[in-house]
Amino acid sequence: MRIGELAAAVGVTTRTVRHYHHLGLLPEPARRANGYRHYALRHAVVLARIRRLTELGLGLTEVRDVLADDAGKDLAEVLTELDEDLARQEAAIRERRRRLRALLDAGEPPAEGPVSPELAAVLDALPADGSPMAAKDREVLALVDTGASPEDRERLSAALRGVLDDPDAVARAREAYALLDALADADPDDPRVERTARTLAACVPDGLPTEGQPDLDNAVLGALYADLAPAQAEAVRRMLEITLGVER
Repeated sequence: MRIGELAAAVGVTTRTVRHYHHLGLLPEPARRANGYRHYALRHAVVLARIRRLTELGLGLTEVRDVLADDAGKDLAEVLTELDEDLARQEAAIRERRRRLRALLDAGEPPAEGPVSPELAAVLDALPADGSPMAAKDREVLALVDTGASPEDRERLSAALRGVLDDPDAVARAREAYALLDALADADPDDPRVERTARTLAACVPDGLPTEGQPDLDNAVLGALYADLAPAQAEAVRRMLEITLGVER
């Protein structure tokens, strides 16, 4: 058989056959006097087996192990590992579909989405009123939601929901956003910075972890400060100091 005839018989392309030659999966056939490869039945048998194994999901390295005479694993062991891997993938897909369904059932996703259903409920209740700082706060919450563990995510969402159920707390949040927006063109030593910081501190819900007094100048906070106007950054830094009980 010529290479094209071999490929057609097994249902692959000639490029695939050459690739398997290059990887050493398929033995090189003898060449005739005219230089053309001449494939025998054994080449078709091996090529068909490679195709069946790859269709099951085996990688080419695993196929090589199965085909090798001195393979460290027999076919049953390789297929058992593949079955276990597929089971893990199925479980992961089911979990992803569950999360997608929860997002779809929650209605129109927020602009910052996709986020967890817990945070989506928080963002839906968070006052905005066109405030640039409110929009930035939503982005930061989405960032925190992404990196948090499921336990911390639930604790944060529960604490925020508790605050947003209180009309007075919502009013304080609106006031804090307005104060921050007003600092957009102010200097860091503007006297309004301290009032803004204390208003922000009053908005921090109870139940959030404060132990360990995290570094107030870590990389994430540094990126946040750089994204704010100088006076806004100073107000946020001062709010953290007040909340965590850190003295200047």
